[in-house]
Amino acid sequence: MTTRRAHHPPPALVVEVQAPYACFTRPEFKTERLSYPVMTPSAAKGVLEAIFWKPEFFFQIEKIEVLRPIRWSSIRRNEVSSMLSLSWVRDAMSDPTLRFDAEADRDQRNMVCLRDVAYRIHAQIRLRPHATDPEAKYRDQFRRRVERGACYSQPFLGVREFSASFHPATPRPPIPHDEQLGVMLHSISYGDKGESYRWFDAVLDNGVLIVPRHGVELPTGQAASRSSRTGGRS
Repeated sequence: MTTRRAHHPPPALVVEVQAPYACFTRPEFKTERLSYPVMTPSAAKGVLEAIFWKPEFFFQIEKIEVLRPIRWSSIRRNEVSSMLSLSWVRDAMSDPTLRFDAEADRDQRNMVCLRDVAYRIHAQIRLRPHATDPEAKYRDQFRRRVERGACYSQPFLGVREFSASFHPATPRPPIPHDEQLGVMLHSISYGDKGESYRWFDAVLDNGVLIVPRHGVELPTGQAASRSSRTGGRS
């Protein structure tokens, strides 16, 4: 009789990230941006991919620890009201006289964001079917880049103007804070039918946000309505 050895996953990859400002917009607020009180898994994944990305794997976020007290700030920003279409870009490339008038399309909006933030991200590497190298190779490459402070692009927290710095993990504990955060974006996948979104019910327990391995797809508009009923700021 043969016995199978239990499979123990490797320790999570851990990195700390901090910034003067951050904004992780809630789905029920589209015109006026209002941030979640903590970083979302999709934003954490974006930070890790800015540090190290390969098509052979993806990052699975396991948990996010909040390392600084949750503080809020309000900022007035100039934004354009419309989005450029692909057809307009093609026309502009063929017609040098065609210009987008940002002054005529500008709108001033309010953003309620976070300030003086710091998070500790825990994640695993998941190999894709076409990967040819072992997971340990990518893990070592990621750790070396974090130790050197190297990145492919500048990490940011929610919006590109809120750039962030990162470094190896420290022993400081998460903040003692509990909060029901409502429905939060888990991940975005891309297929033949376009983008699809997965969500989960987020809870901050003693400063730690546990992220389930799989999110749940919700009908259009349901994520925003559920978030508005169950989420909130304290």
